[in-house]
Amino acid sequence: MNLRTPGPTPIPNDIMETMMNPMIDHRGPEFASMLPRITDNLKTLFLTDNEVLVLTASGSGGLEAAIVNLLSPGEKVLAVSIGSFGDRFGRIAEVYGAEVIWLRKEWGLPVLADEVGSYIDQNPEITSVLITHNETSTGVTNPLQEIAKEVKNRNKLLIVDAVSSLGALPCPVDDWDLDVVVTGSQKGWMVPPGLTMISMSERAWRANATAKMPVAYFDLARASEAAKRGQTPWTPALPLFYALNKALELMIDEGLESIHARHQRVADKVRTEVMAAGLSLFPKDELYCSNTVTAVNALDNMDIAEFRSEIRSAGVIFAGGQGKLSGSIFRIGHLGYIPDSEIDEALQVLRKFFK
Repeated sequence: MNLRTPGPTPIPNDIMETMMNPMIDHRGPEFASMLPRITDNLKTLFLTDNEVLVLTASGSGGLEAAIVNLLSPGEKVLAVSIGSFGDRFGRIAEVYGAEVIWLRKEWGLPVLADEVGSYIDQNPEITSVLITHNETSTGVTNPLQEIAKEVKNRNKLLIVDAVSSLGALPCPVDDWDLDVVVTGSQKGWMVPPGLTMISMSERAWRANATAKMPVAYFDLARASEAAKRGQTPWTPALPLFYALNKALELMIDEGLESIHARHQRVADKVRTEVMAAGLSLFPKDELYCSNTVTAVNALDNMDIAEFRSEIRSAGVIFAGGQGKLSGSIFRIGHLGYIPDSEIDEALQVLRKFFK
């Protein structure tokens, strides 16, 4: 089956094969030698000198970890949302007692840097900003570099959901001065779901020292101490660590510039074919279209569920819309492992359906 969703994504065979490696003692020397290799390679691909931690959890677990380790109940936080995942990030902060101030944009639009700066100026008590870099529910990528400048010029902590961007789109952590960056294994990293990777700046660690939200499993200070011994605080998902170790080696061999160019090329091809089929893109401005997922408007009187079922019968899986977009859009994922042959097959099926 040709899986063309924005996560989970297809896994190359050589990465899948590593998951069959025998179990090892996660407190023993084999894991202790593998974990530092993984974190060093992650730092290379994050383009950061900051500490990077790996937790056994989904990307949403990583977002929760960022919130509970950096914030305190009652703290004023700006949650920037342009879609379903931006809403999720802010709601997690609300659950733990943060006072969330919302900056919500119409779905299909990005948030612009001056809008973020203006919200902070209007609410100077804000200490931190939560933002989703790449919103897969709408197929829109926020201009994070410009937004980060506005946030840092106002001396606020910037916490970034890069679950579906890092490993596929440019997101240089140190150059953009990003304090906390969270990503997930099942997106651009070519690994099954179940690992979240988090980079923490020195400023983030200072915030962690005074944070008052309750934390146990997601305790990043404890994870940092364990990592110094080549361990994790809790039992890791060993097969996923094997897979991540192999995936990082392949990605470093390919190089970040090549990875980013490959995603741009494939995204351009998908968008061109979608519009050639007489369909329209959901994002309101093509400048901000994501290079990891293409969101497509349904035609009038089009039954998305029936369409996806028919496409699936032809061997291709597209994603539907989420939340209020359910039934009104479909999404074509193109991130991580995206062989040209599979993209071409998916687009051929799409052309046949709309011929």
